[in-house]
Amino acid sequence: MESYLWKIDKAKLGKTNLALYSEYVRKNYKINFGNDFNKIWKWSVDNPKIFWKSIWDFTKVKGDLGNILLKKSDIFYKNRFFPDAKLNYAKNLLRKDDEKKSIIFISENGYKTDLSWKNLNLNVAQISNWMKSIGIQKGDRVAAYLPNIPETVIAYISTSVLGAIWSSCSPDFGALGVIERFSQINPKILFIGDKYFYNGKKINILERLSKILNKIPSIQKIVIVTYPGTEVEKNSETKIETYNWHELINPKRKNKIRYMLSNFNDPLAILYSSGTTGKPKCICHGTGGVLLQHNKELQIHSNVRDNDCVFYFTTCGWMMWNWLVGSLASGATILLFDGFPMYKKDDLLFEIVSKENVTLFGISAKYIDALKNNRVVPKNNHDLSKLKTICSTGSPLSEDGFRYIYDKIKKDVHLSSISGGTDIVSCFVLGNLFQPVYAGEIQNKGLGMDVDIFDEKGFSVQNTKGELVCKKPFPSMPIKFWNDEGDKKYKSSYFKKYNNVWHHGDFAKITDKGGFVIYGRSDTTLNPGGVRLGTSEIYSVVEKFDEIKESIVIGQSWKNDIRIVLFVVLNPGFILNEATKNKLKKAIKVNASPRHVPSKIISISDIPKTKNGKLVELAVKQTVEGEVIKNLEALANPDSLKQFKNIKELNE
Repeated sequence: MESYLWKIDKAKLGKTNLALYSEYVRKNYKINFGNDFNKIWKWSVDNPKIFWKSIWDFTKVKGDLGNILLKKSDIFYKNRFFPDAKLNYAKNLLRKDDEKKSIIFISENGYKTDLSWKNLNLNVAQISNWMKSIGIQKGDRVAAYLPNIPETVIAYISTSVLGAIWSSCSPDFGALGVIERFSQINPKILFIGDKYFYNGKKINILERLSKILNKIPSIQKIVIVTYPGTEVEKNSETKIETYNWHELINPKRKNKIRYMLSNFNDPLAILYSSGTTGKPKCICHGTGGVLLQHNKELQIHSNVRDNDCVFYFTTCGWMMWNWLVGSLASGATILLFDGFPMYKKDDLLFEIVSKENVTLFGISAKYIDALKNNRVVPKNNHDLSKLKTICSTGSPLSEDGFRYIYDKIKKDVHLSSISGGTDIVSCFVLGNLFQPVYAGEIQNKGLGMDVDIFDEKGFSVQNTKGELVCKKPFPSMPIKFWNDEGDKKYKSSYFKKYNNVWHHGDFAKITDKGGFVIYGRSDTTLNPGGVRLGTSEIYSVVEKFDEIKESIVIGQSWKNDIRIVLFVVLNPGFILNEATKNKLKKAIKVNASPRHVPSKIISISDIPKTKNGKLVELAVKQTVEGEVIKNLEALANPDSLKQFKNIKELNE
């Protein structure tokens, strides 16, 4: 068996939140798990009512649990946890009211500001009371088109104070992308940033405002937020009543927060699917489910504690932003970074991690690859002594990525690769401190998540690639899709493939060690000759080539079969000649399998991605095969798809 990369020191093990939780269950439920994570997991899925109640109690949720722990239904997604529980999401986040830091903000150019817990409470009181004064009520939708700045967090928490429903888009979405999302939910108010910065370039957001307002007539009020550390941009002319954020932060306004109680399954936020195959789905998440799931993942799986500092490199259009903000419920400080992560220096984020004593640092596999390719060695230049946990998500982290972290960043760190999605605003599989970390593997299933791998016929398989599923309900299931008559979209998204079992659309396997390997989305699975292949095996070989900057793989329909096509973006100074193609094919054959060898290797200039950096194999495949892409606005660089049309080589 391959040796592990890391495991926690025995002296530290008993002090972890996971160990404290295990002891809590022993004392309260007379069950002794010791330090066996698999035993805890088995108990958690066999006893969902008791387990999720224990999470409520252990993480000290503020609210009334009620008497009913689970309202059962024969239909998977209609099961409802704690149906008569009462709570307020904001109240659970605002647990402190002192002078310690609640939020740290740093922009790419180094501008820094922070907010104490006392000032966070004050700001939330003022914004929530103002929103109430203009008529925002429970159930109203509040839209935000903002960068990753403290005001965004304040607006989100203020919305939840009132029991209103939050929805946000990152400003890297263009006007059409915003319209396509917000027009479906009819928001009453829009918070909009005046500008943002990326890699030294200033982008004016207000220039898009009139186009947005023309298409979303439900918006009655606008709040313009000036980017921190900058001068106010000139407002675009509009007939809609408009306010400036700084005018609303008025010490004379009532400073007491008046929390509106919500039911456990009342909506908290609407998030959106990537929408590369059609109009984005409006995924509605419940108040209690989000809070409970995040408390479990952050405190028990990720060991986040009071006064920790949590920094996830994200935007407010990605579910990890909600996860980051959820850290406040653990008493942690959250760090917001906005901009290009390698602005003027490759190790910019590690400079921040060091200076701000970050304890949990969340990044993407793509970012790790960029560091590795640029030969960055953070441990040589930065004090990372406070860093306890590194999380990686967004796409599968390769074995080399795992080893890079331990070799070049920090030897004594918990690398918690995680995987879930917007659909559940949380994780199916993630890390834990009772088990070792192995290269290329996510450690285990999330507690309370009955995750399995199914084959095409719906049978459970181990050490074999298949579909990631969840066999039992859980609190952070979407409560509904917005404007989804008869739950048609909901059922089609998760329950079309297997009867009454959540099908997530990820291609994965469970290893002999009980860990998980994620191979990417199953809707982009390669299937040459009827043999199912994931794309990650090809990517893991190609990324090692100095010649290749980036790549994308698709399965092209060809002569009643599927053939593999590899598109590559070359690094400067290299050309794609026959020698390079043969070298690539040989390496893929040796390191993956002969079946993985592409039939065609084609040079391109740019690879299409979603706004949060994910590859869009399906959109490329559809373009190659002459299909119409229904939602180009979901892409960060939609023009890049043009180069995949009518490629002569793919017609022969």
